[in-house]
Amino acid sequence: MRSRTVLTAFLPALFATPLTGQPRPAQPRPAVAVDTALYAGLTYRMIGPFRGGRSTAVTGVAGQPHLYYMGSTGGGVWKTEDAGTRWTNISDGFFGGSIGAIDVADSDPNVIYVGTGSADIRGNSSQGRGVWKSTDAGRSWSFAGLPESGAIRRLAIHPTNPDVAWLAALGHPFGRNPERGVFRTKDGGKTWDKVLFLNDSTGASDVVVNPANPRILYAAMWRAERKPWTMISGSREGGVYKSTDGGDTWSKLGGGLPTGLTGKIGLTVSPANPDRLWAIIEAEPEGGVYRSDDAGKTWTRTNSENSLRQRAWYYTRIEADPQDDNTVYALNTGLYRSVDGGKTFSSIEVPHGDTHDLWINPANPRLMVLGDDGGAVLSPTHGRSWSSMDAQP
Repeated sequence: MRSRTVLTAFLPALFATPLTGQPRPAQPRPAVAVDTALYAGLTYRMIGPFRGGRSTAVTGVAGQPHLYYMGSTGGGVWKTEDAGTRWTNISDGFFGGSIGAIDVADSDPNVIYVGTGSADIRGNSSQGRGVWKSTDAGRSWSFAGLPESGAIRRLAIHPTNPDVAWLAALGHPFGRNPERGVFRTKDGGKTWDKVLFLNDSTGASDVVVNPANPRILYAAMWRAERKPWTMISGSREGGVYKSTDGGDTWSKLGGGLPTGLTGKIGLTVSPANPDRLWAIIEAEPEGGVYRSDDAGKTWTRTNSENSLRQRAWYYTRIEADPQDDNTVYALNTGLYRSVDGGKTFSSIEVPHGDTHDLWINPANPRLMVLGDDGGAVLSPTHGRSWSSMDAQP
């Protein structure tokens, strides 16, 4: 303690004047004259790094093969009109943050719905703040409701009426709340009806529409909650639900699907054969890829490989090829494709791992856009080559 006492007594002397023992006065700095004209021509520009961050929402426009949209998990909505060479943010000034779902109306590509909050809920996920809508291809936006929906994983617009849409809302990722489940709008987002709700801890992880008959819908319900120390995933109420009246009423499907505790589920309907649909399901020991060939009456597990369903709360996405009812894609740490109806899957080389969303052009399945932990990348070659991910600042 003696050394500490001596040091404490000695320190003030370092800053005192030699004669008075008082603190040294601060010395004024001379004013510097600055000619502001020297800086009049300077402007800021971004010099990088041009590297996309995580994206869990992508889409495109069938009739415009160079036009695509990306929703990032921290930087709003981005658009490219030159097949991925250059991306531009189109949500700044209106909204931003985490984006979980994007859909463009097939009947009017000027109409875009965006759901905020990513439902691939990491421990550092940001909660969303509802739905936004554009009617001029992203030049301007208006708020379209559901501010407490937390995380929206899928938006599905009616194929011929852009005022009708459905969405899958997970709800608050970090706690219970009632604004979760499947919602429907019939007036372009002015109002939303909660058409499928189980309880305040079970939300929707997916909703898909039969493209040949939009009165037929399928939804996946998921009990999920993030904690700082764990991830809660699964319940007995969760599973696959079907509506045949546009979402007015729903029934839970069985016919070979897993029973008991069911976790996250991804769904897809084959546009080439709308009676065929796939589900990728988190469940033990019955998890895996399931296929139905009779519009959901009966199901068969076609694949149980862990590579397609590991870390299920972060992935669990499946997408059907729009023209071949035997081809389906599964998204996980990598991108996987099956050409035998979901029995076997082979890996597709992609620029970045951790794949979350895939959109395939219905008019030309060679064209696709992939959202992953490196941003969004485009393929004009059925997945054999991809655009650079170093184009999204």
